[in-house]
Amino acid sequence: MVDRIRIKTAEEIELMREACQVTATILDEVGAIIRVGMNTEEINTFVHRRTTELGAIPSPLNYKGFPKSVCVSPNDVICHGIPAPFVILKQGDIVNVDVTSFKNGFHGDSSRMYFVGGEVACSAEARELVQITKESLFAGIREVAPGKRIGDIGAAIQEFIKGTKRGYGIVREYTGHGLGREFHEAPQVVHIGKRNTGDVMRAGMTFTIEPMINMGSHKTALSKVDGWTVRTVDGALSAQWEHTILVTESGYDIMTASSKGLF
Repeated sequence: MVDRIRIKTAEEIELMREACQVTATILDEVGAIIRVGMNTEEINTFVHRRTTELGAIPSPLNYKGFPKSVCVSPNDVICHGIPAPFVILKQGDIVNVDVTSFKNGFHGDSSRMYFVGGEVACSAEARELVQITKESLFAGIREVAPGKRIGDIGAAIQEFIKGTKRGYGIVREYTGHGLGREFHEAPQVVHIGKRNTGDVMRAGMTFTIEPMINMGSHKTALSKVDGWTVRTVDGALSAQWEHTILVTESGYDIMTASSKGLF
């Protein structure tokens, strides 16, 4: 596994950073357009247009047959929600928008949660789920450093979620992953695990951390209709936050961090 991990050069990192910043910019802008009554196809249209305007290509489009330029996953949809004109956002919904941009031969991947109708429109339980999921992401990010192991990331996320005593489920089947010239590279970054296990982190590694936390069971259900949409088995809400991370000589760099400080 280790010999398949692609260590990026300083030049490659700067090229990849441009792709990551396209993604961050688009996610900043998505926050300004999401509104009650819009359909998720409108988000897809916006993301596709802005991606191309910023000199990039939407990575999800036609990836293994995925039909759209972005994943939009509301409420009980854990991930890989396919935008559609019949999926209408309602007051109080929570929704994940997952953007990946391809520029300079590299991908940049990130996702954020949004409150439809504003944070005050959503239930206290939904707000707490979204916040705790974000905090779990950063618990994992803080474990990134050369010489540590990938398993430390999942262990930290699992320890954090368990410590909340909310009974949340951590999704197992869908994970973080290496990222660079390929959309999905080694290593796999699982969001549960044991410390001191997995690949050793080395400077120049780039990968996503993207915990998916369910309000109920951790179990998932893949749509038999479209083969992409993943939902919670019990209809409970799910939340996800994601960043692309670079392992540096002294720790980590969040490559998809917003230049506006939004996430």
